[in-house]
Amino acid sequence: MKKMTKLIMVLGITASGLSHAAGIGVVDLARVVDNSTYLKQQNASLNQSVKPTTTRLEQLGKELDALRQKAETDGRNMKEADIQKLNQQYQSKLNEFNSTQQGLQTKVQGGLQNMNNTFEARVKQAAEQLRKESNLDYVLNKNAVIASDIKDDLTDKMIQKVNAIK
Repeated sequence: MKKMTKLIMVLGITASGLSHAAGIGVVDLARVVDNSTYLKQQNASLNQSVKPTTTRLEQLGKELDALRQKAETDGRNMKEADIQKLNQQYQSKLNEFNSTQQGLQTKVQGGLQNMNNTFEARVKQAAEQLRKESNLDYVLNKNAVIASDIKDDLTDKMIQKVNAIK
C-alpha cells in the first residue's frame, strides 16, 4: 500500500509539472526584419560602399561591348596585327572585369555575413529581454506556430527593442 501511495505521489508531482502551462510569446520575424532600422542602414551603407565598383563594372561592360562590336564590324578589314591588338585589349578588359566582379562579390558576401551575424545577436538579445520582461518561458517564431492568440504576439515590442539596440 505504501508503494502504491508513493507511486501516486510521484505520478502526481510529475503530472503537475507537465500540466504547467508555459508562458509563450510569438514574434513575426519577417516583420522584424522588414522593420529593422539597423538592416536598412546597413544595406544603404553597403550599397553606397560598392557603388564605385558597380559603376566601374558597368563602364567595363560597355567597353567590352564596344570592343566586341568593333571586332564584328571592322574585323574582316583589319590587319592581323590590329586584330591581335584588339584581342589583347578585349582580354585585358575582360580580366579586369572578372577580377573586379569577384572582388565585389567577396565584399558584398562579407558585408552581408557580418550584417546577418550582428542582426541575429540583436534579435536574440531583444527576445531574451522580452521573455524576461513578460515572464515567459519561450519566445517562438510565429511562422513555426500553427495557432496562437493575438495577445501572445510580441512582434511590435520586438521591433522596438531590436531598433533600440545600439
